[in-house]
Amino acid sequence: MRRITRITTVGIASAALALSATACGKSSTDSGSSSSSTDSKATKAAIAYDIGGRGDQSFNDAAYAGLKKAEDELGVKGAEAEPSEGEGDADKVQRLTALARAGNNPVIGVGFAYAPAIEKVAKAYPKTTFGLIDDTSKTGPNIANLVFNEEQGSYLAGVAAAKASKTGTVGFIGGVEVPLIKKFEAGFAQGVKDTNPKAKVLVQYLTQPPNFDGFSKPDLGKAAAEGQLDKGADVIYAAAGLAGSGSIEAAATAGKWAIGVDSDQYNQAGLASYKDHILTSVTKDVSDSVFNVIKSVKDGKPQSGEIRYGLATDGVGLADSNPAYKKMTDVTAAVEKAKKDIVDGKITVKTAP
Repeated sequence: MRRITRITTVGIASAALALSATACGKSSTDSGSSSSSTDSKATKAAIAYDIGGRGDQSFNDAAYAGLKKAEDELGVKGAEAEPSEGEGDADKVQRLTALARAGNNPVIGVGFAYAPAIEKVAKAYPKTTFGLIDDTSKTGPNIANLVFNEEQGSYLAGVAAAKASKTGTVGFIGGVEVPLIKKFEAGFAQGVKDTNPKAKVLVQYLTQPPNFDGFSKPDLGKAAAEGQLDKGADVIYAAAGLAGSGSIEAAATAGKWAIGVDSDQYNQAGLASYKDHILTSVTKDVSDSVFNVIKSVKDGKPQSGEIRYGLATDGVGLADSNPAYKKMTDVTAAVEKAKKDIVDGKITVKTAP
């Protein structure tokens, strides 16, 4: 039986973030501050985190925000489960099974890595809705595939990077070279080149599958960013989960621009020391996707099939929290024009480099 503990929020800079990623297999029967006593009449919902876990200031934290919103607004009792370092599909099956057996509905797997496990567990629990974020390869009558047009938001980041760069060289850092992250690269590079055909885009991936450390180790992101800075990059965009905090640290330390991902990283407490150098962030509305699937179950109309979040519905976008970004009127004007052109169908963004 898995050990059950309460999880606390991690809000720390990259060195401490790396430590948080080593916690193995922890889960929580109650993610909020409400009573943990069992209430069989209450809707119970659970999320199983991706590599890096809660406290990554990015992807997983966005999913947690959706669960917290459901707790606050819908009275849902939330449960969380953390990944184990180096785990396989069998571990994920065990985790999802435990959450479903405990009466949670829906059970949401945060990330494409949960696809094989959700396919298996969803068949064993046909009355439970399973949310699968970032994957459409595994489907079923009780599986909601929550996916995003990451390439569209990344295109806008490319426009911003090309306009803000003074050297004409920008960088992209991908956590692990998988098709999902290639979408980020493709959109970013296209946005850069469409804005400044003479610009140079440096591309580096931190690890290759089956090694997924590139999503969890900030030191890898920091070293990659330092290498790109040495080559003249003055704007760096990282799609690398927890590892991306390292690239943000490197860019900020060098006095250059970083572009965040998934969450509005300018507003993340754990990155507060570097926020002045976070130009913008490519946002994915993971929070609302989690909230919406929970609400659908509570309302008796559970979501299923592909549910796509794109630029036209603000399912992806570019954050403008940094006052310095808002002052760059030439940058913001170019971004707004690009957004309109994508929504109007004048620009088709590539999904592969």
